[in-house]
Amino acid sequence: MSDPSFVFPNDPHVPWSIMIVLYPYITGLVAGAFVVSALYHVFHQEVLKPVARLALVTALCFCTFATLPLLLHLHHPERAFNIMITPSATSAMSGFGIIYNFYMLLLIVEVWLVFRPEIVERANSKTGFQGRIYKLLALGNREVTATSHAADEWLIRVLAIVGIPAACVLHGYVGFLFGGVKANPWWSTALMPIIFLASAIVSGIAALIVLYLFISWRRRTPPDLACLRAMSHYLWISLVIAVSLEMLEMLHMAYESGAEWHVLSTLITEHLAVSYGLIQVLIGSLVPFLILPMAIRPSRSPRSMMWMSGFASILILVQVFAMRWNVVVGGQLFSKSFRGFVEYPVHFGGREGLFAAAVIMLLPLLGLWIASKLLPLWDADGAVS
Repeated sequence: MSDPSFVFPNDPHVPWSIMIVLYPYITGLVAGAFVVSALYHVFHQEVLKPVARLALVTALCFCTFATLPLLLHLHHPERAFNIMITPSATSAMSGFGIIYNFYMLLLIVEVWLVFRPEIVERANSKTGFQGRIYKLLALGNREVTATSHAADEWLIRVLAIVGIPAACVLHGYVGFLFGGVKANPWWSTALMPIIFLASAIVSGIAALIVLYLFISWRRRTPPDLACLRAMSHYLWISLVIAVSLEMLEMLHMAYESGAEWHVLSTLITEHLAVSYGLIQVLIGSLVPFLILPMAIRPSRSPRSMMWMSGFASILILVQVFAMRWNVVVGGQLFSKSFRGFVEYPVHFGGREGLFAAAVIMLLPLLGLWIASKLLPLWDADGAVS
């Protein structure tokens, strides 16, 4: 504690740890990646075709592990299933059970429909253990006709249309939970759900750019420059919207200058000076804001564009994580008296330490690697599809 004189007895400890930071960060990647896929399937942005499948599978892999940070945070994780099987219509927290189950089912069905022709073809051609796996994935379907393929395409588009608001609800719901905490002035704002959603789209697009460039490098195939330029363009627009909303929220609280503004301004300028001022605003927002317009210029060389887009995307991923950290952890660092501050010690070990957090972030990438072995994320010539 930095000022124990003004800290209430129920304030000294920060109950929501780095695991609660990871939860909205991972769900944001899910929502953002799905939006990129929907831009192709719903709005026919053909320029995004090289990453449409990658975006959809990435959303599924990250969604699969989205609940893991919450389970590690709970002392009795087995009780988490109660929120899934006995939801309450009047509880915003239990709404997660309905939202997550619906969205996960939607992703599974859409991924299966998108890859059904390849799964059926491999079920008919592969033998041995691989053949049994693809026969299982085919669900007994051994033929894809022109009629069934057209029906699949129609259903994929319907699921993508439904998935857009579902993705918005999945992540906007997290911001809604924080915004509903009236006792915390940092969280209790009407813009909180919108800010979480906007930053989710930003992080999802940035993650896809990094993954696309990394996969292209690993497979020694040049990335589609038009696709990369389009994603960088969407990333820049989303970044402008997200940062504008964050700054608007801060300016609104500063203009009101309520009783809580003194503690919030002290929190930002002193206790969160590095994570907020340096990392979130300067390095993670301003630098990519300047780099991305230069990266997408038509006169820019391909190699330079790839380096600039990739570097800006990495900075944006750090920025979004810093934003989640500042909101979740930073919002718990001041006392309810609005005068004292507490400290949050970051541990390396333990179920809520940095090592566990790193493992959680690696698991979706491991799932994506396994999916790439089973599903054709790229064409025969090596281009990601």
